[in-house]
Amino acid sequence: MPHTAVATALKALDAHARELARAHVREFFAQNPKRFENFSVSLDGLLFDFSKHKITRETLDLLVALAKARELPARRAALFAGEPVNNTEGRAAMHMGLRDLSGGPILVQGVDMRREIEAEREKMFAFARAIRQGQLTGASGLPFTDVVNIGIGGSDLGPAMAARALSPFGAGGPRAHFVANVDGADLADTLAPLDLSRTLFIVSSKTFTTQETMTNAASARARVVAALGEAAVRRHFAAVSTRLDKVAQFGIEPSRVFGFWDWVGGRYSMWSTIGLALAISIGPENFTGFLRGGHDIDMHFQEAPLDENIPALMGLLGVWHRNVLGRAAHAVIPYDQRLARFPAYLQQLDMESNGKSVTRDGAPVAAATAPIVFGEPGTNGQHAFFQLLHQGTDVTPIDFLLATEPVEADAHHHALLFANCLAQSEAFMRGRTLEEAKELLRKDGRDEAEIERLAPHKVFSGDRPSSTLLYRRLDPRALGRLVALYEHKVFVQSAIWDINPFDQWGVELGKELANRLAPIVEDKSAPTIALDGSTAGLIDWRRRHG
Repeated sequence: MPHTAVATALKALDAHARELARAHVREFFAQNPKRFENFSVSLDGLLFDFSKHKITRETLDLLVALAKARELPARRAALFAGEPVNNTEGRAAMHMGLRDLSGGPILVQGVDMRREIEAEREKMFAFARAIRQGQLTGASGLPFTDVVNIGIGGSDLGPAMAARALSPFGAGGPRAHFVANVDGADLADTLAPLDLSRTLFIVSSKTFTTQETMTNAASARARVVAALGEAAVRRHFAAVSTRLDKVAQFGIEPSRVFGFWDWVGGRYSMWSTIGLALAISIGPENFTGFLRGGHDIDMHFQEAPLDENIPALMGLLGVWHRNVLGRAAHAVIPYDQRLARFPAYLQQLDMESNGKSVTRDGAPVAAATAPIVFGEPGTNGQHAFFQLLHQGTDVTPIDFLLATEPVEADAHHHALLFANCLAQSEAFMRGRTLEEAKELLRKDGRDEAEIERLAPHKVFSGDRPSSTLLYRRLDPRALGRLVALYEHKVFVQSAIWDINPFDQWGVELGKELANRLAPIVEDKSAPTIALDGSTAGLIDWRRRHG
């Protein structure tokens, strides 16, 4: 569809936003007793409530018109058809095929990959079962009690988040640990309480050249050799990589190497063998439940009308706030302690995918792209940054995530947690007027002078948007659904912004410069004259004080 249709849709949204500017969302609830029913979508044990956004039916219609102007249905079809939607690298982005349990073809640029996917998954599952059942042991003949995944970025954030979220489902399996930071403290602190004779290391690096990962892997290898001998390496290491030559040089046997494909992006890869540590931790059956949850959302995303399509609605609401209302940040608050790493996982998923300033054809983008994503579990966040969210000068849309029943908590704890989440979402929507603040102070027995002085500090503007995602309990299938929802939300927004969400050239420059600077930092006699003044000065200060 021509760009004029996009411009027309955006212009209509801007005009509509001006019409709504003086309204307050609490008025919408007062006027429409069925607002919740009108602005929520259910999907078999999952509920998406977006009624607390300042939107009307017309808003949704205009957003759907924008999506159609950007040909979202056609782009979605190309994604699921395995076409090379990652145009800068000439690749498909068919991570959805990794969780497709339907038995049908999984086409990637015209080639059916199902047999290969299932073979690699079964190889991973067989290895996971053998580790969990003690059939594969360490060099001392002892079963493994701990698994340490060494990776970074997509080879760390997803599996680490999921392993923590699903920790109650790992009964009988080794404990999972994750090392990513090249800061040696990360590896040292992780290994300090572990028995190396009962620890399995998984080195996750597609190319087996990632600087941080291979530095940590070499240090872990040296520790194993020092404690157990050179021959122990083959029993204590596995790898997720496509570079069999480099893996062999490291000392890892081919039977312990697990591969995946270049059409699986790093931040979309925990559905693949990158999830090996997770599969060992929770077992193949639970990992299959995780895959099934992702596939549930894939089907919903393809089949549901856009105005009843949860990831499409999530993406379009994000566009409404980012591009029409100018809101630069987005908060994700899971009222679920085991989802503590979920906001960090979403930072990479969202900001690395859509943090772009050129369109798919290389032209400058015409509008703002990815927001800043941040968050912490509730109720902790309430005592940290919620002050800014409630009374700060910027409005930040919020996603609340909450289970209706706990995996492990008594009824009293969970009732308090649930009440806190709902109270916060209501407070952000409703706010408190100056008159309400004064009346509250009068009931508290304050005199009129004190009331006049304090009341302005107790005013909350409200009208601050939030969505709530409810799910029954945080089990593997529910987590798979949550992850896939946000993956497709990111894709929807990339389509609206006409950018490629599947490359990440922005991480390359820093890597290149780090490789150039590392020898200069290590060698105190290396000249710094070619460096900029700040970099040279910082290196010199380290040399004098390090």
